[in-house]
Amino acid sequence: MAAFLLYAQFAVYTSTRFINTESMATHLSIIAGLGNPDDRYANTLHNAGFRFADELARRDGAQFKYEKRFDADVCKIRLAGSDVWLIKPQAYMNQSGGPIRAILDYYRHSIAQLLIAHDEIDLPPGTVRLKLGGGHGGHNGLRDVIRHCGADFMRLRLGVGHPGHKDDVTDYVLKNASREVEAAILKNVDEAADVMPMLADEGLNAAMKKLHTTE
Repeated sequence: MAAFLLYAQFAVYTSTRFINTESMATHLSIIAGLGNPDDRYANTLHNAGFRFADELARRDGAQFKYEKRFDADVCKIRLAGSDVWLIKPQAYMNQSGGPIRAILDYYRHSIAQLLIAHDEIDLPPGTVRLKLGGGHGGHNGLRDVIRHCGADFMRLRLGVGHPGHKDDVTDYVLKNASREVEAAILKNVDEAADVMPMLADEGLNAAMKKLHTTE
């Protein structure tokens, strides 16, 4: 269990707000979904980021291929006429940062061009939010990405709900979703995938406005 301790015991709560990005280079080039690679975790709450990446690949007819040099599953899709890399790190959740850093360096992309998709216990199921920058909120996948890459990347927060007590978080996110929560997560994934072309074409603020006003 130590290899994939998933959330810190104490969560840092962050707010979602619209950010002035007009003067910032936020051209979307890489979308990384966070998750655990073993099949036994495929349908767990903590693999919401993987499921989002899978949906984008499905829509574009792309297939992931394992790249040993990155220790990640990788494929390329088109969004609004632009090439975008999809990646799923194949290290465990709390070692996600190394593969993502390796891909950023190899393709010479900046952190401002990176979107990280992850499960978010501080949002209820059925709620999905975009934001730029911030802390890790107790999420050890984000913690490792920040350690390797810095914090100024875009985030897609897929709400999975909170078990009610901090001591129950690890077991909660490692279990399969109930039927109701599963339906809510699939709704999150679908709505978020719908705004990715806008994010690639018009930028973060436009995508945030659309996504946050459709719920």
